[in-house]
Amino acid sequence: MKKQIDKERIEKAIKEIIIALGDNPERAGLKETPKRVAKMYSEVFEGMLYSNDEIANMFNKCFEENITDDIVLLKDIPAFSYCEHHLALMYNMKVSVAYIPNHKVIGLSKIVRVVDMVCKRLQLQEKIGKDIKDVLQKILDTNDIAIFIEAEHSCITTRGIKKTDIKTNTLLVDGKFKENKDLKTEFLSMI
Repeated sequence: MKKQIDKERIEKAIKEIIIALGDNPERAGLKETPKRVAKMYSEVFEGMLYSNDEIANMFNKCFEENITDDIVLLKDIPAFSYCEHHLALMYNMKVSVAYIPNHKVIGLSKIVRVVDMVCKRLQLQEKIGKDIKDVLQKILDTNDIAIFIEAEHSCITTRGIKKTDIKTNTLLVDGKFKENKDLKTEFLSMI
């Protein structure tokens, strides 16, 4: 049986949160809020329904090409996700993904779809990069992957320390990008 997001349970939980915050979930402005939140959560957390293997199967659209040693880069893919520590939004996120083909190239829109689906989970930014790499390795049969992510986290900007314009950067390199310092430097200069 395919996993599903339990919208009814989310609605009940959101109603309880509204009550816990001291408001009336039956007032006009809040009456439909639990239903709206449940609908939103089913969209923004869709990636939680799928394993990395399932995501790889969904977007495995490759073309056999006799191409090696050339960097393929998609730069500044816009994305967002939610921090698993506070359920806070990671926003203004840009993901750059590079790989060196191993006689296979993937449809470029599929890389964007992989990024999008992986981000639709309760996440850590570091894990987003690891999961994207994992999915792409399964599809492309190569370890030669580099991922750079830059994001702002509302758990920093809107709560706690409340400092804006702080960006969190993560870099994940594997295969030739990890082994060859010049290749890693070339990737970083391209982004």
